[in-house]
Amino acid sequence: MSELAVLPPSLAAPTATPTAAEMAKRKDITATAQSFESSFLSIMMQQMFEGVEVSTPFGGGQGESMFRSFMTDAFAKQMTKAGGLGIADTVAKEMLKMQGLE
Repeated sequence: MSELAVLPPSLAAPTATPTAAEMAKRKDITATAQSFESSFLSIMMQQMFEGVEVSTPFGGGQGESMFRSFMTDAFAKQMTKAGGLGIADTVAKEMLKMQGLE
């Protein structure tokens, strides 16, 4: 007579459908990775604009230098939203591996 071994649910193969907690964690990881890429791009663009001179009738002065960081942040967020450099995808994959997710 053959016996079928029945595994308890905790030892059974993982389910194919992700849980709500796992989906929330994935969403947080994606948002964090995109934020990282956006910050990286913003820093790169701030360095890029450092030597740019602006004509006096329409720009320049202390006001522009104060608000230039807001402009580079907005550029970086839009670039990331449009696909960016691909840094966010790589960072998200590594973060998922660290959390034991695929």
